[in-house]
Amino acid sequence: MEPTAVIRRPCVTEKSIMSSEEANKVVFDVDTRSNKLQIKKAVQDLFGVTVMKVNTMRMPGKRVRMGRHVGVRPPWKKAVVTLKEGDHIEFFESA
Repeated sequence: MEPTAVIRRPCVTEKSIMSSEEANKVVFDVDTRSNKLQIKKAVQDLFGVTVMKVNTMRMPGKRVRMGRHVGVRPPWKKAVVTLKEGDHIEFFESA
């Protein structure tokens, strides 16, 4: 798979930003069919950093309602990537 097909987008939440500052971890929304080795290679190719460890988890789809209509969001896969000490990925430029 292409590296851009494996990694969909970064998960930018308060918890993921805290873990990136404290523990040098970055959280991504990845393709559900990708495995840890594909995620590791994609992060290294796209961002030019060294990946030490990859943890993945499958997130269930949630029920949503719009009035009386009920639907389900699709399930997705999340990857927590631990980077080598000294490496970092900057998503937003700080002024």
